[in-house]
Amino acid sequence: MKEKALKQIREQRLLQAGDCVAVAVSGGADSVALLRLLLELRQELGLVLSVAHFHHRIRGAEGDADQRFTADLAQQFQLEFHSGSADVPAYARNHKLSLESAARELRHQWFRELVQQEHADKIATAHTLDDQAETVLMRILRGTGVRGLSGIAPEQREKHLVRPLLGITRPEVEAYLNSLHQPWRTDSTNQDLSHTRNRVRHKLLPLLERDFNPAIRQTLADLAEMARLENEYWQKELALLMPRLVRHGKPTRSGRSATGAASHTLALDLAALQSLPEVVQGMVLHKTAGELGVTLEFKHIQLLTDYLHSPRSARRLSLPNGLSVTFSLRELHFSLEGEAVPANYLYSLPIPGEVRLPELRKTIRAQVISAGKQTISGYTAGSLLNRILLAPELTIRNWRAGDRFFPAHSQSPKKVKELLQSSRLGAKFSSAERKLWPVIESAGEIVWIRGFPVAQAFAVHTGEAVLIEEISEDDS
Repeated sequence: MKEKALKQIREQRLLQAGDCVAVAVSGGADSVALLRLLLELRQELGLVLSVAHFHHRIRGAEGDADQRFTADLAQQFQLEFHSGSADVPAYARNHKLSLESAARELRHQWFRELVQQEHADKIATAHTLDDQAETVLMRILRGTGVRGLSGIAPEQREKHLVRPLLGITRPEVEAYLNSLHQPWRTDSTNQDLSHTRNRVRHKLLPLLERDFNPAIRQTLADLAEMARLENEYWQKELALLMPRLVRHGKPTRSGRSATGAASHTLALDLAALQSLPEVVQGMVLHKTAGELGVTLEFKHIQLLTDYLHSPRSARRLSLPNGLSVTFSLRELHFSLEGEAVPANYLYSLPIPGEVRLPELRKTIRAQVISAGKQTISGYTAGSLLNRILLAPELTIRNWRAGDRFFPAHSQSPKKVKELLQSSRLGAKFSSAERKLWPVIESAGEIVWIRGFPVAQAFAVHTGEAVLIEEISEDDS
């Protein structure tokens, strides 16, 4: 197993000498094996390791025990331990997500914060070949294209995620741990057949393996790798093609787009699009909708490509999630229906104290603590402001054009507009969500922005400090 993982790491260039790697450890067999493996390899690869554990608040006392087990494991090997948590069931209800999707979203948000606060350069997660096979099979069952068939990527650079165990099977993981006499925790929810992944894992894959293809897991993993390479090729081609096809702005009376208009309307050059092969047309349409935060299904892409072959002036289609597509004589316009520009907000925040932000459905709290002495789960020194340097009352508002911010541990001030790009945030947010992004000022200077370390000039490691917390209305 060690040799296979090392080959994966080197061939995919997942880890480099000097990398600070936070190993995401749940306490389960896969993640514990990843930690033990990287401990064996850290000298050879030149890594600095730490342990990151995220408590999902799904399994009560069992989840608490997982956290203690993982903390003890980190202490056993004298590794720094990072701990975060969130109420995943509440988040899933409020955002109409499955538990698995909600857990992944919140976990990845926390991983992003670890990287932004410079606790790690990369986050290593323990996805295995079995996870890859399950993911590909689930996507086939739901319906997918080449991108979906590519499954779990060995690396997601924009999220700083690496997955060194993708070529390793679950039996290999358990054999490795047994050889080390290393115990692990078992998640009881993995046996719950109400979850699709568990039905695929415990019923469908064993059936396919027994009755159709004994090597089905490897076959699906190979399919994912081929699809990943094909998808990478097309994404590079699209990156070159899209700027020649897409314009930002609303249509003018002439049928051409007004480039100075609202950014939530995209216009595609109709003649140029019609000249492309149909498969590329579909990719362009899918990516254009994605730029507005909408994922189109195959049936919607097929409908649009059918219209491309028999266009009529001013034909209009309403698609999911408020996406409207209109054909003009020269262009194809994508826009979000009813997307209102959010109003600005501004509130006073006393120290200590809290204020409710109805625009975000959150409460922002300023808590006074002793830096270096008091530990709060999920927060670090990079989250603390020097109380002595702050005004008695802070101002919380949404960011405005022209705002600049100098995060701790960075080299220079940045425009807030640049900081809120998807590549920096590690996830896509709608224009409305970015418009409402909160910042906190002290005497007119921005000292805090959600998702980033506090301002360089206001950071503190000892003495009296102010911790800014965001509390969802649905948090207990």
